[in-house]
Amino acid sequence: MSECRPFSKTIGVWMSDKKSQKLNWKELICVSNSHGYRIVKLDLERPLEEQGEIDVFLHKLTDVIAAADVGDPTASRIISNIEQYLSNHPNIAVIDPLDNVRILLNRYNYYSILQNEPTFSRHGIFTPAFAEFTTCNAQENLEIMRQRGVRFPIICKPTVAHGSKSAHEMILVFNERDLNVCRPPCVVQSFVNHNAVLHKVFIIGNRYHICERPSLKNFTASEDLEPIFYSTGEVCKADSQSTLSILDPHDETDLQMTLKEENIKRIIRVLRKEIGLILAGFDVVIDNLTGRHAVIDINVYPSYENFPNFFENLLNCIDETVNRTIVISGDNGDCQDHHSVSQRLNGLINVAFSASKLGVTGMNIN
Repeated sequence: MSECRPFSKTIGVWMSDKKSQKLNWKELICVSNSHGYRIVKLDLERPLEEQGEIDVFLHKLTDVIAAADVGDPTASRIISNIEQYLSNHPNIAVIDPLDNVRILLNRYNYYSILQNEPTFSRHGIFTPAFAEFTTCNAQENLEIMRQRGVRFPIICKPTVAHGSKSAHEMILVFNERDLNVCRPPCVVQSFVNHNAVLHKVFIIGNRYHICERPSLKNFTASEDLEPIFYSTGEVCKADSQSTLSILDPHDETDLQMTLKEENIKRIIRVLRKEIGLILAGFDVVIDNLTGRHAVIDINVYPSYENFPNFFENLLNCIDETVNRTIVISGDNGDCQDHHSVSQRLNGLINVAFSASKLGVTGMNIN
């Protein structure tokens, strides 16, 4: 790590108290200082104009944005104030823009983006068939499933992907009889057997890291099985020991389950192009019969658990973003962003292969 340089810029940071307590502030401050930034914790209950000038706005506002979008007056006021502040200060580098974040607050929206990506199918990448329920009418919902090609078993997920603990509460449904347990608004998605292995991909700009996690075991449609209610945190965390992840004796585990890193890069490029987030993550499972890669979830500012040299990679990315912001917002109207989209997307770096001897650092703020 380089020696501390005189502060030339300021990073304004906001995240909830719960997330903030999980952040290694000492390390963030140390690494930021080494890059010439000072850290300021922002108070969204006070006017931002009174809290000093900032050059970078680093945030995890997903829960506040989600609350504002459903009409919460306090959240709406906070988001309105932030948007006005950022509009008044276009030179601030925002990580990440609020409109980009909004795309990932709705599962149906981002599944649609994945489904409509024309390059995926020829490389064996897909998102499982899905449908949105807006009514409790089981027959109507069943017809929607049929039209959309969704087959049992299905995973039922809240449409809103952030904003409350319930956003991570899932239901595995095996038959038409139990379709009434799905409470709208929700998204149902065909379940893909993947031998209880989940691949989580964490992204910081053009840097990424892949971690393997436990997941649900294999299931088939059944008239006998009752719905299974579960939380992703109980099943898919690194130290999870859920019985739902234990494969049955008859499961074949030697099928086409090889993760293709080139496919991971293709997905990252599409997400950067279509959604434009710097801090994001996604979950991939591999169909144990076909070997195709299924993208089953996308997250804003994920946990970054065990991301090698997390803060150093984050600050390097912030440096790049600030430099782009300066170039784009320069006085010369003809000035071109010297980090073109194609340049930013092609140079993807797997940090597991480039990690220094500084070791593994990160933060768990999911």
